Amino acid sequence: MAEQPVRQSALGAARATQGPHAAACLRALPAASRFSFRGSPPEAETAGVAFGVPFSLQSCRAHQTEDRAALWLGPDEWLLLAPEDAARAVQAALIRALGERPYALIGIAHRNTALEISGPRATMVLNAGCPLDLHTSRFPVGMCTRTILGKAEIILWRTASEVFHIDVWRTFAPYVWDFLIEARARL
Repeated sequence: MAEQPVRQSALGAARATQGPHAAACLRALPAASRFSFRGSPPEAETAGVAFGVPFSLQSCRAHQTEDRAALWLGPDEWLLLAPEDAARAVQAALIRALGERPYALIGIAHRNTALEISGPRATMVLNAGCPLDLHTSRFPVGMCTRTILGKAEIILWRTASEVFHIDVWRTFAPYVWDFLIEARARL
């Protein structure tokens, strides 16, 4: 069996080591297993049981456990996040549970990476390039969506009142990181 390649950070060591900041702290998140799951609600229910996290059928909502998450991205699409070493187990569990039922499961860990922005002014930093109303009354904890930040498409997920998970294509990660650093500096 071939060895799994070690995934390098798309942000590089210099960007991934930003220290705390009074307005907002930015940090690269560790590599993870990522899957795009497509299927109808009955398949999603079965897949959620196999994955260990129920898939939300409510739009723009995420469900999570300690180390896994399922983010609703569309009427029949979810982003699945799990520890990096769980990729094969996740794939095997979903294939076994769904059998011949119609669904799609695509591994996208090679394409995407994630970072986190947190702090009392994280929403202001994000709003420098994101058109969404990120007030907690409009974008509460657990909400997720595809949106843009500057010129990059991102998946934005509020994991706590002052904490956001940003999933982005690896090629856009340095741009998103630098955009957020510059926006933070202008506060």
